[in-house]
Amino acid sequence: MLCRLNWPAFKRNFLMMTRLKCRKFEGMSLVVFTELGFYCPQADVYIDPLRKVPRAIVTHAHSDHARPGMGSYLCEWSGVEIMKLRLGKGISIQGLVYGESIFMNGVEITLFPAGHVPGSAQVRLSYHGEIWVISGDYKTLADGLSPAFESVRCHHFVTESTFGLPIFHWKPQAEVFADINDWWQQNAECGTTSIILGYSLGKAQRIMKYLNRDIGEVICHSAIADANRALERSGYEFGDWSEAETAVDGLGKDALSRSLLICPPNALNGPLIKKIGKHALANCSGWMAMQKSQHWGAVDKGFVMSDHADWSQLLEAVVSSNAENVYVTHGFSEIFARYLRENLFIHAEVVKVGHWNRTEE
Repeated sequence: MLCRLNWPAFKRNFLMMTRLKCRKFEGMSLVVFTELGFYCPQADVYIDPLRKVPRAIVTHAHSDHARPGMGSYLCEWSGVEIMKLRLGKGISIQGLVYGESIFMNGVEITLFPAGHVPGSAQVRLSYHGEIWVISGDYKTLADGLSPAFESVRCHHFVTESTFGLPIFHWKPQAEVFADINDWWQQNAECGTTSIILGYSLGKAQRIMKYLNRDIGEVICHSAIADANRALERSGYEFGDWSEAETAVDGLGKDALSRSLLICPPNALNGPLIKKIGKHALANCSGWMAMQKSQHWGAVDKGFVMSDHADWSQLLEAVVSSNAENVYVTHGFSEIFARYLRENLFIHAEVVKVGHWNRTEE
């Protein structure tokens, strides 16, 4: 991972790299940006479409990328069960393993690990020598839960920029989880139940995987429990856990006070929290890097942890793609695209595809 880069040396080495040359086929671009989403006319397929279309490739199952009502879905194999959970068991869906290719009207489509959450994928489209990679959401850090991000060389690279400011630099994961376990231990010694906020797909499972069960019980909100079961059917493991709806009533007062509950942010004001009684509340988010802002909310503790790339990881992904053209989407897109143009001399532009409503960080 690129951290605290030596910028003069980095730029010098980058500018010496040999770029892939695009042998573009005649006609329109292989991928176009539309109000419905990224569209490949030759294959007649959309990637992460915003509204109903006949065929959709979905990079991952977060609700701002996977939407209901598509005629058919294509996603990474281990994401099929979570897609069915979120969109309905009756959807028409096909799963591809990473590195496996299919062809749609001559366009080769291959999925590669994005490292964002379980089942997340970058979409590579290749036709007549022109190669596009639509990365969806990603992080280049190998978190030990999701398959690690894999760099894919291409001519055109579509990148997010959720944390596309130089102020965002994530601590090593081991340090973050040491801090979380220390916080939990201190709360347990004080007879205070620990509650951590984390989105039900990805963040919650990543937290679960590295919790110290010697401290106490790990309890999950029902939305997280449902996601856990879907992912466990796909082969993922997160360690021991119990569902909150039965555990909160079943555990004795002492055991509950030593427990840690993982809860999605939108359930914070629900009846479950009121049952807990005395508790300490923490949030795990990249936005916790911003000192006590509106992103913190009414929490006692903030842990800086995101399933999105930080500034250095965004640069790493762009550079390693070796792309001639970079298209920057949702986030600090104007700033990040300008940095790529002015400092790395990459042709980078901001693209707005429909109306993105980011709901899961």
